[in-house]
Amino acid sequence: MTDRIWLNSYPKGVPADIDPGQYASMVEMMEESFKKFAGRTAYSFMGKAQTYAQVDSLSQAFAVYLQGLGLSKGDRVAVMMPNVLQYPIAVTAILRAGYTLVNVNPLYTARELEHQLKDSGSKAIVILENFASVLQKCIAATPVKHIVICAMGDQLGLLKGTLVNYVVRNKKKLVPAFSLPSAVRFNAAIAKGSSGTLKKVVLKPTDVAVLQYTGGTTGVSKGAVLLHRNLVANLLQADAWFQPALKKIPAAEQITLVCALPLYHIFAFTVGMMMSMRLGGKLILIPNPRDLPAVLSELAKHTIHVLPAVNTLFNGLANHPDFNKVNWSNLVVSAGGGTAVQSAVAKLWFEKTGCAIAEGYGLSETSPIATSNPVDVTEYSGTIGVPVSSTYLKLLDDDGNEVPVGQSGEIAIKGPQVMAGYWQRLDETASVMTADGYFKSGDIGVMDERGFFKIVDRKKDMILVSGFNVFPTELEDVVSQLEGVMECACVGVADVKSGEAVKLVIVKKDPNLTEAQVRAYCKENLTGYKQPKVIEFRAELPKTPVGKILRRELRDK
Repeated sequence: MTDRIWLNSYPKGVPADIDPGQYASMVEMMEESFKKFAGRTAYSFMGKAQTYAQVDSLSQAFAVYLQGLGLSKGDRVAVMMPNVLQYPIAVTAILRAGYTLVNVNPLYTARELEHQLKDSGSKAIVILENFASVLQKCIAATPVKHIVICAMGDQLGLLKGTLVNYVVRNKKKLVPAFSLPSAVRFNAAIAKGSSGTLKKVVLKPTDVAVLQYTGGTTGVSKGAVLLHRNLVANLLQADAWFQPALKKIPAAEQITLVCALPLYHIFAFTVGMMMSMRLGGKLILIPNPRDLPAVLSELAKHTIHVLPAVNTLFNGLANHPDFNKVNWSNLVVSAGGGTAVQSAVAKLWFEKTGCAIAEGYGLSETSPIATSNPVDVTEYSGTIGVPVSSTYLKLLDDDGNEVPVGQSGEIAIKGPQVMAGYWQRLDETASVMTADGYFKSGDIGVMDERGFFKIVDRKKDMILVSGFNVFPTELEDVVSQLEGVMECACVGVADVKSGEAVKLVIVKKDPNLTEAQVRAYCKENLTGYKQPKVIEFRAELPKTPVGKILRRELRDK
């Protein structure tokens, strides 16, 4: 698709291409923002504002501390936290110190965490104390030598911080007992680093910035290798794409973005945290998006311009009785991603805010933005939009040939935001990359004559729960280890709330195995969104003559 027919659908002023060579690294881009926007609020969390200058000096101190641990350039450092002020400080410090960030879901079980720390070869981890008991269970089996522990109130000032920590630990009982004797506290690490000097590390566009873990066809998650140039490119693409809407904000007003999606997820990481830093925006950090009354109460205190969200969040907010307590009249971008936006939700959102949801599409492997609807749309298109600047898309048949307009094929993506490959998995990388440099997404799409793409099916058996990838192979591998299970299979089923939910079908070895036992086992071994919503017991599973389980039949029934 070299003629890029979609360029005719670009909003006025959006360039066909961006120059990813503008910055040598993410660090260069971030340090430019620290200088340019020093006095502005960078983050707002639980009523506490932190300026760009503060993030600059705190991240510098933490980077000095990390360098003092004797790590080498490119070593992996994991971050396992929800949306708290320490997250951006830690991320910025890790990159400034010359290391590679490994984003970790804070709700992972010990089994999932152990795999990711071992697979990435992480030497250090920055973790919120609420999840330290999980780390304790698996730490001995991992290469982690250094642990920095944060508490919810670390960055909220002495009085408020002490109060918040007391409530979290003693009233809400959210910090299970743990023992990690060698761990250092976040504030102590900052204090130690603040007396030293940061050793400048020369970073190249081809250096690895982030390992972003995503599900694996083999049943284990694998790290998408995102280079500095991949993330720089995607930020410049997002910046260019958002401009037609951002121009509507009065010049004297600071752009305010909402980060209600978890920062370890690539959508929030790029379109929330990094995008806000690029624009000199104020980012409102929401630690728990499920607590809608708390989310709306926080948003009511701010002037909001940009809201990236998934379908479930748009739906939950729009249907909440407190919705009108927030002034939505300044909203200029509602960016939908992670999973398909439903037309009924899009319609309601536009009716209530006057700001249509611009749905986009991307993956961990594409940093994430690959396509988007124009941000100045006024109605729901039912498509994932057009490829963003410098991005090429084509649709391939099973033999790898491009299909004509109007015919469906696997979406393949090429652009400066496409990952370098999967971490230490040459075979998996080879299976998704074409000879001419396109990444095969596993999603089946169709393109219309204007260059707008629509997803019609999924090639892989992946299940998409509220924007999170769930790979059946991993679940089946885990559940098959439960005593009493002969064999099992899982599929995605339609779900009003999350788009899709996990359905698990089991053939028993032990007739006394109960649903409650299966649920308890899943809870111990799988993070929340991977847990089955529906559990069904059957005498046998439908199979092909060669014994391959027919997942589609399980879905259809």
